[in-house]
Amino acid sequence: MDQFDRLDAFLDREGVDGYLVDAPATDSDQRYLSGYDAGDPYVTLYTPDRIAIMIKSLEYPRAKRESRADAVRRPSDYGYSAYGTPDDHRDAVVAFLDEFDVESVVVPLRFPAGHADGLRDRGIDVFPEDEGVVTTVRAVKTEEEIDHIREAQRATEAAMRRAQDLIESADVADGVLQHEGEPLTAERVKRVLQRDLLDRGYDLGEPIVAPGEQAADPHERGSGPLRADEPILIDLAPQDEDSKYHADMTRTFVRGEPSNEIRERYEVTHEALDAALEAIEPGVTGAEVHDAVCDVYEDAGYATLRSDPDTETGFIHATGHGVGLDTHELPSVGPGGAELEVGHAVTIEPGLYDPAVGGVRIEDLAVVTEDGYENLTEYPIELEI
Repeated sequence: MDQFDRLDAFLDREGVDGYLVDAPATDSDQRYLSGYDAGDPYVTLYTPDRIAIMIKSLEYPRAKRESRADAVRRPSDYGYSAYGTPDDHRDAVVAFLDEFDVESVVVPLRFPAGHADGLRDRGIDVFPEDEGVVTTVRAVKTEEEIDHIREAQRATEAAMRRAQDLIESADVADGVLQHEGEPLTAERVKRVLQRDLLDRGYDLGEPIVAPGEQAADPHERGSGPLRADEPILIDLAPQDEDSKYHADMTRTFVRGEPSNEIRERYEVTHEALDAALEAIEPGVTGAEVHDAVCDVYEDAGYATLRSDPDTETGFIHATGHGVGLDTHELPSVGPGGAELEVGHAVTIEPGLYDPAVGGVRIEDLAVVTEDGYENLTEYPIELEI
């Protein structure tokens, strides 16, 4: 099945000629449809017959070489300047659509309202959609996309190894980890991670290196000295600067001797991870995979948002999410998550959180296959280092 068959069916069902995006490539739907990366906004038209883009002249040669478009146009091709007024832009878009006999388009929900009204004023039927159809289409990865994610995962694991080695080799003075005579801080570890991944061609974004009590907040970025005998949670989701695909992985370490409470929480979290992975197969819903995690935690006596929607400790987030051009994308692996399909790339990241003891989380990245799943994560799961 062609990756765009679902989009073709959507357009046919809606009775419209095409799907139109007007955004920079930082919008992942734009990047996906056009196969092109440009910082300034440009226009992509998808129809069942072709993909066409209209872009500034300075991007034109590269777009012709690198984009997936069947046709590349410039505003000047229609007598308009790319640096003209908003009305000039709308006139150029109408001429662009007219060339391909397009009179009606579906646009993303966040399509600029002024542009949509301007196109309507010029006789184009514009219908905003709220299904996220392109996001749904790109949730199912091609083999090439899976290879990009796999490569990103290998780079992530190499960086994680660098961080683990740094923590493992540190001295301990008065309970604080020391490196080269200075306290080893979360900030210092993050700088090491950022340099390592930058050298590999990846943008790390905002990593998490959260020690101790900070690890009890799932999205706390982390700061300050790292200490022996307490959990250090590291969550990395770098993006390949070339392909733009992400990976995602979390590990929790204790340099020294973890408390019995942390050890027990880690072991049950590892059990929850295994239960979720074993539940993955085509046709199983993300909600059912999430329930497998909740079952493990609740059987062990921990609160989840399923058992107590108001709990602030225990398992207090969804089990996972899709990964691709965005760090967080479809499908959802949580309450309400729909059926998993072959080619979905998803994280599985159970965790337990309590400020009184800290937090633990383990996150692997898997791809749904015809007979179950492939775990793209090769990094060992070990608490004590």
